[in-house]
Amino acid sequence: MRTAKLGPAERAESLAGMAERELDVLVVGAGVVGAGTALDAVTRGLSTGLVEARDWASGTSSRSSKLIHGGLRYLEMLDFALVREALKERGLLLERLAPHLVKPVPFLYPLQHKGWERLYAGSGVALYDAMSMTSGHGRGLPAHRHLTRAHALRIAPALKKDALVGALQYYDAQVDDARYVATLVRTAAAYGAKVANRARVTGFLREGERVVGARVQDVEGGGEYEIHAKQIVNATGVWTDDTQAMVGERGQFHVRASKGIHLVVPKDRINAATGLILRTEKSVLFVIPWGRHWIIGTTDTDWNLDKAHPAASSADIDYLLERVNSVLSVPLTRDDVEGVYAGLRPLLAGESDATSKLSREHTVAHPVPGLVVVAGGKYTTYRVMAKDAVDEAVHGLDQRVAECVTEDIPLLGAEGYRALWNARARTAQRTGLHVVRVEHLLNRFGVLAEEIFELIAANPALGQPLPAAEDYLKAEIVYAASHEGARHLDDALTRRTRISIETFDRGTRSAREAADLMAPVLGWDKDQIEREVEHYEKRVEAERESQRQPDDQTADAARLGAPDIVPR
Repeated sequence: MRTAKLGPAERAESLAGMAERELDVLVVGAGVVGAGTALDAVTRGLSTGLVEARDWASGTSSRSSKLIHGGLRYLEMLDFALVREALKERGLLLERLAPHLVKPVPFLYPLQHKGWERLYAGSGVALYDAMSMTSGHGRGLPAHRHLTRAHALRIAPALKKDALVGALQYYDAQVDDARYVATLVRTAAAYGAKVANRARVTGFLREGERVVGARVQDVEGGGEYEIHAKQIVNATGVWTDDTQAMVGERGQFHVRASKGIHLVVPKDRINAATGLILRTEKSVLFVIPWGRHWIIGTTDTDWNLDKAHPAASSADIDYLLERVNSVLSVPLTRDDVEGVYAGLRPLLAGESDATSKLSREHTVAHPVPGLVVVAGGKYTTYRVMAKDAVDEAVHGLDQRVAECVTEDIPLLGAEGYRALWNARARTAQRTGLHVVRVEHLLNRFGVLAEEIFELIAANPALGQPLPAAEDYLKAEIVYAASHEGARHLDDALTRRTRISIETFDRGTRSAREAADLMAPVLGWDKDQIEREVEHYEKRVEAERESQRQPDDQTADAARLGAPDIVPR
């Protein structure tokens, strides 16, 4: 079983190793594209480093709709190439690269007009399925089907009878986006990449006009490193323009941020056995099954305030509730909302385009020698973006470099997953865990769940659920710190698990116990435990306060009331 441990010692070794000798490629930014770029580069045999100013996926890549999809609505825009590319990637992820993390999910599309709409929408979904099959990787999902109103209401009784005249049901896929990125980073590390989070690029090193490296500040330890690299890839998403400014180059394109917010509600608030996709006046609205919850989203509005902590306003929440309630027989209220999160899409922009019409395609540029920029795109096609970025970087390397092989590189935990899944009852007997717990761990870690079982065998108390967040075991919190690079309580409760959006208290009742579990791994004393818990509670309160504000400006000001955690 291939694995990689990303604990404190490994992080320190990676930072020192990156500064020791010149790398072939240094990737800046560990969202899904940056992490994918690091994996692509290292599996071509290039010496590779990856640095991230905050935590893996702490920006856009932990705040998406958590869908792996072809983009059905892009068919309506006649963007066939983008849909075909995304459907191929969806199939690869489901079948080969990450079957433990990427899962099929059904969606119901209510029809509101007789005759023409069934023909129009049905033709689109049929084309979607056909393009999936011709991609060579579409056989893992059921085909779409046409439903009568009575049949649709049987599988989604929550819908108002007058909200539809019939329906279509089709399949896409979903993923825990932050967990996927953490697994990508660990996979890159397993193949030899040096990776470090909480390592901020403060400037670039130049020789003449050429970029030859980066100055990197260790946000945790306070040291500064000069990391030399033959090629640097800027994969910083909505921060692309800011990163470009460090070399005094505006670049060949501009990245605009579009805010999308999502609500999380308990499963019992919407009586349905399928997800929903609803057309709105601006875009589409998804109601997505998410374990014992639903995710409802998203919005699409211009954002030019704080990029690190985009805030959801009261108006955003009202908008989503109003749209989803238009089809629900029992409307949702604010009291039903467990969690709210806001993320920023990096869109390639002209100077005055509305965000809903900006490009979701990606671009790669080489604005100055030694620096490659990749931006735009969508989560599903990250692997293609990474390939294009490394292909561009290779032009600046005076050596022969192998072609991209990531189409055939399963992520950590994937190899042997199906066999272990089939043996889950035996695993439950062997470990003493309930089979439901085993399934939960297999779908979060794949074969690497064996490392969790080892932690529990060594300390059976870790096999108990975390107080006030019983979907997760205590061992998962320890593992987040010891193996997955979690440096702070926020990392564990927000990204390694989803406790911050899946509980009504947003994780505050679990915070102290989680901090106590992380402390021995990360060397925290009592004072640091207090700082971690206090910071987390302040962050939750600042988010709640922002969600009571009427607009973006006041919501942003309220969210900024909680500063980022500062280590001791």
